[in-house]
Amino acid sequence: MSIKRAEEWLEEAKKNLAYGSYRTSLMASYMAMFHAARAILFRDGWREKSHYCVARYLEEFYVKNGKLEERWIELLNRMRELRHEDQYDIVYEPDEEEVKEALNIAKNFLKLMRKLLEE
Repeated sequence: MSIKRAEEWLEEAKKNLAYGSYRTSLMASYMAMFHAARAILFRDGWREKSHYCVARYLEEFYVKNGKLEERWIELLNRMRELRHEDQYDIVYEPDEEEVKEALNIAKNFLKLMRKLLEE
């Protein structure tokens, strides 16, 4: 179910980018990544809601055994930080390029998580 939710968030990110709603698109891109990562945990028999801990799980059980490159954890962390910045910093405003890049990262991350789910 979490991978389906990830796909829905990715579609929201695309729609919001098209409407020029950059903050909402950025948030949706991150949420697509978060839910895609959680799908791995769920498949492995774990339930976790902490955004930070989801990344730590992937790092511990997928990066360390060579199934996932460290850069994907770094990107997930960066996207989590941007989400946090957007929610709590009153001056942060993402620009169009940053949001397009976030959407591209989310698409590739989701594709990678699907591949891991098939293993």
